Amino acid sequence: MSILTKEEAQALLKKVLNYSKADECEVGLNGREGGNIRTALNQVSTAGDISTLNLSVNSTFGKKTGTATINEFDDASLEKVVRRSEELAQLAPENREHVVPLGSPATPFADSIEYNADTAAMTPESRAELMAKSLDVTTKANLIAAGFLENTTGFNAMMNSKGLFAYNRSTDVIFTVTTRNHDGTGSGYAAKGFTDVKKLDTYAATKIAATKANNSAGAKAIEPGKYTVILEPTAAAYMMESMFRFDARTAEEGRSFLSKKGGGTRLGEKLVDDKVNIYSDPFNPELPGGTWDRDGLPLEKTYWIQNGVVKNLSYSRYWAEKKGVKPVPGPSNIIMDGGDSSIEEMIKNTERGILVSRLWYIRSVDPQSLLLTGLTRDGTFYIENGKIKFPIKNFRFNESPVIMLNNVEALGKPERAVSVESYRSYLIPPMKIRDFTFSSLSDAV
Repeated sequence: MSILTKEEAQALLKKVLNYSKADECEVGLNGREGGNIRTALNQVSTAGDISTLNLSVNSTFGKKTGTATINEFDDASLEKVVRRSEELAQLAPENREHVVPLGSPATPFADSIEYNADTAAMTPESRAELMAKSLDVTTKANLIAAGFLENTTGFNAMMNSKGLFAYNRSTDVIFTVTTRNHDGTGSGYAAKGFTDVKKLDTYAATKIAATKANNSAGAKAIEPGKYTVILEPTAAAYMMESMFRFDARTAEEGRSFLSKKGGGTRLGEKLVDDKVNIYSDPFNPELPGGTWDRDGLPLEKTYWIQNGVVKNLSYSRYWAEKKGVKPVPGPSNIIMDGGDSSIEEMIKNTERGILVSRLWYIRSVDPQSLLLTGLTRDGTFYIENGKIKFPIKNFRFNESPVIMLNNVEALGKPERAVSVESYRSYLIPPMKIRDFTFSSLSDAV
């Protein structure tokens, strides 16, 4: 079994620490189990179950640290991995950024709400049932589908020689589907992720993708340029995720969009539109997160941008010590407040613009301005006088999410959206943005 209870994990970690002869020792333990099912050409192509359990040991002498990992858990193997980490530590150079591990916190870490029993109980049969509902949509719509569904139950635990112990368990289920017509001229996409599998409706998600596929056929080319865009949550999440680190060190070293010209950071400065509030909260029921970070610091609700102003930057324990400030852990999840505009209302109030279903293949052009380039795909539509007029050929764009968030006209209700590349989930609203820059046409569907 790869998912250990809190008590089982604590007992195993104590046993490992008892083998240690180092000045400091930190042991990490994580397990994952779950399964997946994949479809192609409207039929199941692969399915599988996954189970892993791994242990890592960091041994430190002075400022020299060695790390060893193992996935065998008999006593001889546990002692062997500790000895190996100690041998590597003796060979390692000194780590100038080493900090002494934290001890046990005055208040125990809060229990995470990331775990859902129904998701943890998923079986190959329940995955097949969910995928069958999706295939029913595309078969009846005479479309071709490629989909993927994966559920994961996991836990993370850590303990060190200073007395700190932390444990967290979680569940997640993610479903993605691409639908296309038979001549390859129309395409639609949907991605959904949840902690609780009861919230996943593969039929409804696939209906959306199928509608996009049918409606995007026969796309017309229009001129590149600056347009008002309506970004659906999936597109908005992928566009914005590169700005979600909020790291103080890269900002202070001049390597970030949060760096101030001439030195310093933009902490406390107005960065984006007043309507923008971005924060992390491990206890948000729609997108729960872990309650501690890898340094052993507790995670709590933290505003990164509030009313358009940069409110916090994350400080690692080393960088905080160097700068003489309190460490601030980075976000375990990202939530952006929204508004009360529906996508339909946004379209109705748009004289001339573009509805973007999905963005793809985003790459950095300039880290300091956060300028990005990428492509639209899977349903891009021209809006005129408050109505969707016709599908359009895809564009390459060159735009910064910082500039984009200065041009916010309206926000909708936040939805849990899955990034198409990192497979991370965010709670992001649909958004209407003016003057979004499309630089050239793309032949992608």
